[in-house]
Amino acid sequence: MADNHIKSDGAARPRRITILGSTGSVGVSTLDLLDFALGRGEAEIEIEALTANRNVEALAEQARKFKPKFVAVADATKGDDLRSALSDTDIEVGAGPAAIEEAAERDADWVMAAIVGAAGLRPTLKAAMRGADVALANKECLVCAGDVVTAAIKKAGGALLPVDSEHNAIFQVFDFERPHRVSRLILTASGGPFRTWEKQAMASATPAQAVAHPNWSMGAKISVDSATMMNKGLELIEAVHIFPVDHEQIEILVHPQSVIHSMVEYVDGSVLAQLGTPDMRTPIASTLAWPDRTPSPSAKLDFAEIAKLTFEAPDLERFPALRIAREAVKAGGIMPASLNAANEVAVAAFLEGHVKFLDIAAITEQVLESVSRQNHPASLTTLEEAMAADGQARRLAEGCVAAKAAA
Repeated sequence: MADNHIKSDGAARPRRITILGSTGSVGVSTLDLLDFALGRGEAEIEIEALTANRNVEALAEQARKFKPKFVAVADATKGDDLRSALSDTDIEVGAGPAAIEEAAERDADWVMAAIVGAAGLRPTLKAAMRGADVALANKECLVCAGDVVTAAIKKAGGALLPVDSEHNAIFQVFDFERPHRVSRLILTASGGPFRTWEKQAMASATPAQAVAHPNWSMGAKISVDSATMMNKGLELIEAVHIFPVDHEQIEILVHPQSVIHSMVEYVDGSVLAQLGTPDMRTPIASTLAWPDRTPSPSAKLDFAEIAKLTFEAPDLERFPALRIAREAVKAGGIMPASLNAANEVAVAAFLEGHVKFLDIAAITEQVLESVSRQNHPASLTTLEEAMAADGQARRLAEGCVAAKAAA
């Protein structure tokens, strides 16, 4: 675990940590890792703030165990329930979007940004502007407003620490001092639950089948993104903002075992890879201790048991989301933000049973075609521009969903 920080008077103080989205899969894994570290007595840690969307019961349970100074629930209607659940403690309680932003702005050294979707953009940006080290598990932040977020981090002097297993893998083996010696990045993908399915079968896939990821335990939205392989498209866009490479230098390779999490190829032909079991606690531990290392309860690789690693090229016919995402990053401007918003709406509609599985990519592409016919800025320079693009794409996507549902 990283060393304790120093107060202005020169005395050491415990490291302060905030988790935005503590009741989701990444947030739970982060708290499990912190519990492991605290149990080993490796470092002094204080939890500054924990937040959730609307799961008051889980948030209250976490608060009682880890004793944060502040907790917040995004759903304002759940505020009274949270206050009641913690009425016998001295923990401060907030509710509503502004309270989530307040949590991000509180004095934490390290902030886990694990709020799913575009909802995580504003609080993540608040943490970045404050100068915190941001452990980024929300890929949508960089997809929607990558230039804005990275500029804020650079200006405030914090660090952007990628938590996604693929970007974290690259981060661990990328030579930032000599980026011109990198020839390509290889993002690996499990292929999701439908890797071997025919397109005809995918057309009738159910939400339950789509969220049943073969390797990873994740939330419903990201599991569906894995099933469509849109998650790899979003990760491609994210990688462009994290690493000093062009999108054409980034390739996607299907690796069903999810042991090699990504690779970096250098100009001399050397390929450096980061390997590990499919456990989010490993990349989280990497960011939590950065630039040091800390023990993790993750299972260790047994190469004899694994026996072999296999690879295959992605099928763009069955998984068109990869093509659509690459076209969006090539177009630039508001197109990546529009892609993300349209996909979020389409995935939500699929999970609610309003559209079919293959409609997700079709709706997203239809929205991007509509957006491309309009004039839009060549780049995004403000959060307001990103949110405007997001809102426009959501309205277009909702119209597409309504049309398909009525058909």
